[in-house]
Amino acid sequence: MEILREIGMIARVLDSISNIEFKEYDLTKGQYLYLVRIVENPGIIQEKLAELIKVDRTTTARAINKLEINGFIEKNDDQYNKKIKKLFPTEKGLTVYPFIKRENDYSNLVALSGFSESDVKTMFNLLHRVKKNVEKDWEYVKKGNKRNY
Repeated sequence: MEILREIGMIARVLDSISNIEFKEYDLTKGQYLYLVRIVENPGIIQEKLAELIKVDRTTTARAINKLEINGFIEKNDDQYNKKIKKLFPTEKGLTVYPFIKRENDYSNLVALSGFSESDVKTMFNLLHRVKKNVEKDWEYVKKGNKRNY
């Protein structure tokens, strides 16, 4: 069974739907993921955001810059270390967040329709274990190492 292929397809389909639906808010190419994490973690720094979403710093920097240019977030200096920029949602970002949240809740509802509560819990626990397994490789490879397969 190609489980990872199925997971990837589900992720791409949901991402495509979101990108289409969020176009009217000038949110493109998965920027909504970053905005959601910043709204949910005001004051987060870029490195932690990249870690949370599991992407590299360059990709995160591009998304943050676009979100800032489009007025969804702002960068504020850390009061103790001026080199550190903390990320906060703007009024515009906070206004769009409930729509993104509703879309996410709806997508969850659609994706899990026909499953019992027990099925959903089991699926969550199994996928959480899969995530933990692949996170180890992500950490290893992102440090410049090569996996031995």
